[in-house]
Amino acid sequence: MSTATKPSHIGRKISRIRELKDMKQEALAQALGTNQQAISIIENSETIDEEKLKEVAKALGVSVEAIKNFTEENMISYLNNFYDNSSAGNGFNANPSHCTFNSLDKMMEMVDENRKLYERLVQSEKDKIEYLEKLLKGK
Repeated sequence: MSTATKPSHIGRKISRIRELKDMKQEALAQALGTNQQAISIIENSETIDEEKLKEVAKALGVSVEAIKNFTEENMISYLNNFYDNSSAGNGFNANPSHCTFNSLDKMMEMVDENRKLYERLVQSEKDKIEYLEKLLKGK
């Protein structure tokens, strides 16, 4: 089925943008002067009135058009383009639609690697303490 035939579910788009901005429903609710349940209802709605959409967009720090036109593919291209432009220093990505990896997946892999490294360091320190305690008891 092509994406042109799928109905646009504005609530899912709002939810995904909120998640990408690392914002909880409670934080969005507070920004809108409402409660978490109201945000849940919005995110489960296929449509939303234009005034409410403007408020949500402002609270998320994006334009109404950004919400309406949001797709995962656009976001991945945007993130790759942003990081490619930042690191290359040329301000231009020759092929912004070409994506060799998902930036969010890479970031999560790095977080996981750092967590594993931290756990190994903590275990190493525990082993040192245990060894020193054995030495002290032996005297």
